[in-house]
Amino acid sequence: MVTAGASTRWPGKAAQSPLVETVFVAPGNAGTALEPALQNVAIGVTDIPALLDFAQNEKIDLTIVGPEAPLVKGVVDTFRAAGLKIFGPTAGAAQLEGSKAFTKDFLARHKIPTAEYQNFTEVEPALAYLREKGAPIVIKADGLAAGKGVIVAMTLEEAEAAVHDMLAGNAFGDAGHRIVIEEFLDGEEASFIVMVDGEHVLPMATSQDHKRVGDKDTGPNTGGMGAYSPAPVVTDDVHQRTMERIIWPTVKGMAAEGNTYTGFLYAGLMIDKQGNPKVIEFNCRFGDPETQPIMLRMKSDLVELCLAACESKLDEKTSEWDERASLGVVMAAGGYPGDYRTGDVIHGLPLEEVAGGKVFHAGTKLADDEQVVTNGGRVLWRHRAGSYRGRSAETRLCLNDRYPLGRLLLPERYRAGALSNASRTNATVLPIAFCA
Repeated sequence: MVTAGASTRWPGKAAQSPLVETVFVAPGNAGTALEPALQNVAIGVTDIPALLDFAQNEKIDLTIVGPEAPLVKGVVDTFRAAGLKIFGPTAGAAQLEGSKAFTKDFLARHKIPTAEYQNFTEVEPALAYLREKGAPIVIKADGLAAGKGVIVAMTLEEAEAAVHDMLAGNAFGDAGHRIVIEEFLDGEEASFIVMVDGEHVLPMATSQDHKRVGDKDTGPNTGGMGAYSPAPVVTDDVHQRTMERIIWPTVKGMAAEGNTYTGFLYAGLMIDKQGNPKVIEFNCRFGDPETQPIMLRMKSDLVELCLAACESKLDEKTSEWDERASLGVVMAAGGYPGDYRTGDVIHGLPLEEVAGGKVFHAGTKLADDEQVVTNGGRVLWRHRAGSYRGRSAETRLCLNDRYPLGRLLLPERYRAGALSNASRTNATVLPIAFCA
């Protein structure tokens, strides 16, 4: 069984395993509903008692947890107590994502490189700290905020407004009742993801995502608007430094504090010009949209690796990857990451064979008349793998006149640019073009 968050890629990858007979997806979306190898289950990802009942009744052999909310709520603890096999961290270990203040304090205790910071629960001390440090500066809601609880303030006025919004204005509910204010780090970001079995670590492919909603990396943060794998900034030296300075100290530190870590561990990194990585954030899962380009390159059996991790045997496994690069762009509803409308029909589907790429569903569902409609802010992912070096690569996406045209351009190392959204269009097809 897979508890899936935004993407259809997880369940589809699990279904490819020869070890698997059936993949149930809770709750699923229109994409998983239309996949013959998958079966949707109408259970919310945080309805842990219902998930447990289903797993017991169906005699589920393995559960893979996709989103963060059930991990923080203790789905792994509950399943393990019932004797069920599940891949993911316990609630205690999932604090690495569930609380940014916990994470920053943990990093400080174990001398793991990260930005200078302080935690606050009151407005006035937070404002005083801002005025002392100046801008640019970063303000983070402590709890889960669907990837939107981080404000990179380029001016003191922006920073002060963010503090008021979170601590006094209830902008993120309980998640923002405590905040982290931290140093603005200059460099290039990368997503560094590993599998952990409590003792052993197996690195996954690297990736880089683009979180801001607007052209040329502008506008508010989102859950992620596009990604590619591998991340050219993660050289062999950077990879080694990340393992030695960040991943291993984190795994050992969590175990020493009684929160032995099993599951996917995602380190969001900022890498400076000298190739030194610092931790921006941890996620206790694969990220979205990083999941899609990474899974598109993965040649190994995902289920086999998860089973090995559940048995603390990751040291006996290796991971294999397609040498080609993979990139994808998110198709988002108008207004995202703010208010957006749902229930709009998506025209032009299916698009699986367009230019040899792949469309993954995210915020979609099947309406009563079996039409695919929008059901979230990030609606579709369009992905393609190919040999991009020495050429520019551009992915174009459009649905109807409510949706902007999305463009993802690869970084300078792939001779391209940045993530952007261009003008509106009435087109309904999703071409992908490669320019020599």
